[in-house]
Amino acid sequence: MTLDNIPRHVAIIMDGNGRWARQRGLNRIFGHRQGAESVRECCKQALVYGVEYLSLFAFSEENWGRPKEEVDALMSLMLDSLINEKKLFLDNDIRFRVIGKTDGVPEEIIRGIGELEEATKDFKTMTLLVFFNYSGKWDIVQAASAYAASVAEAVRAGENPPALDRGDFDGLLATSGVPDPDLLIRTSGEKRLSNFMLWQCAYTEFYFTDVFWPDFREKEWASALESYSNRERRYGKIK
Repeated sequence: MTLDNIPRHVAIIMDGNGRWARQRGLNRIFGHRQGAESVRECCKQALVYGVEYLSLFAFSEENWGRPKEEVDALMSLMLDSLINEKKLFLDNDIRFRVIGKTDGVPEEIIRGIGELEEATKDFKTMTLLVFFNYSGKWDIVQAASAYAASVAEAVRAGENPPALDRGDFDGLLATSGVPDPDLLIRTSGEKRLSNFMLWQCAYTEFYFTDVFWPDFREKEWASALESYSNRERRYGKIK
């Protein structure tokens, strides 16, 4: 399929792993592991279409409230992915980056993230951003706190406080240097942001599908991109 308008940055809320498993009489954890297969396919499809940035919401701050067994499984899955998917990144010039808090995250995962980020830091074909232990509200608060700290420092030095406009604030967010998402996809029929990139998605196009994440493959990618390609983005203006 040839499309005239490919989004530069696609963000995905990967939803429905547990329900996919429950429909099949399986444990929710099996659904998460099957969802990891969709992550691999998702990266490949993004490369095929020429997407420059792919953001995946893997684990939210709120997910800590899930049963310990499931949280432990998600942590294990993240660690496995850091090991198993390294070849995919190295072979396809994919830069890997994780965005989120490190609080509560096992040290071996933090170490694995750092090693893979370092190994791929100069890659340019595509950037994969995994949002892990992330919250959109946290991101805004930490950016505001960083600005407040710079104001306090200026006051102590007897200088004028630094100015702050929208561009300056963008630079304080955890996604600094990354363009805002053009398209956000959410699977499983849910229609909400769930505290994901609240500031960055101000003018993002949304695409919702009833397909559960473990079943989101090439056909679903094509449908989402075709929908985006047929839209006219006006950013509040008249064309």
